[in-house]
Amino acid sequence: MGEFEGKTAVVTGGSTGIGLATAVRLAAEGAHVFITGRRAATLDAAVATIGEERATAVLGDIAEPADLDRLYDAVRARGGGLDVLFANAGTGSFATLEEVTEEHYGETFGVNVRGTLFTVQKALPLLNDGASVILNSSVRADDGAPAFGVYAASKAAVRSFARTWANELKGRGVRVNAVSPGTIDTPGLDAVTSGDTALTKSQFAQGVPLGRVGRADEVADAVVFLASSRSSFVLGANLYVDGGEKQI
Repeated sequence: MGEFEGKTAVVTGGSTGIGLATAVRLAAEGAHVFITGRRAATLDAAVATIGEERATAVLGDIAEPADLDRLYDAVRARGGGLDVLFANAGTGSFATLEEVTEEHYGETFGVNVRGTLFTVQKALPLLNDGASVILNSSVRADDGAPAFGVYAASKAAVRSFARTWANELKGRGVRVNAVSPGTIDTPGLDAVTSGDTALTKSQFAQGVPLGRVGRADEVADAVVFLASSRSSFVLGANLYVDGGEKQI
């Protein structure tokens, strides 16, 4: 019997990358996982990967409150409440200070900050006592990387949310923590790079003490740890999964 047997989980942005890897792990440990995404075909493929008996896909954008309502209506209809919430969905692109537009700012903060906020707020009535909430932040919140200022600021806000919400929800036994991935080989990394992607990843790897970019399943391992009883004394923390990039 797995760690999450009989439990219900939600993974936003669960159709690719870190979200999909986490959904696969949670399902393998017995959870029924609700995943969200903005592309139906990608969601269908993710459900096939996770296992149709263990996954439910809900098409939607976390920046749209009505889409979040449909997600949680589906969770409510299944019954049993919600035990794990991985607020993973996010977006990011490069823009220097001179290049930032209202649209760039609005999309980044609309998904990463407003979307994360309402993903968790709207889940509150469903969260069971003892539930675990994990927010996806980023090492980019710490490093001042050029042309990534808006993204970094949005992820710093997510980290701040984790601290505050950990305090606010601890009375219910709900633990809130954050995970901060470093440079991870996902479709999201491909989306923000240009030109020779392999060369770009090689260049990224030079800044990682372990000498390589990370894998989505390595972040999933950390998320599943924070979701599990094995992290029962971890609250308001920020777990770096970065190959030492921001540690040494």
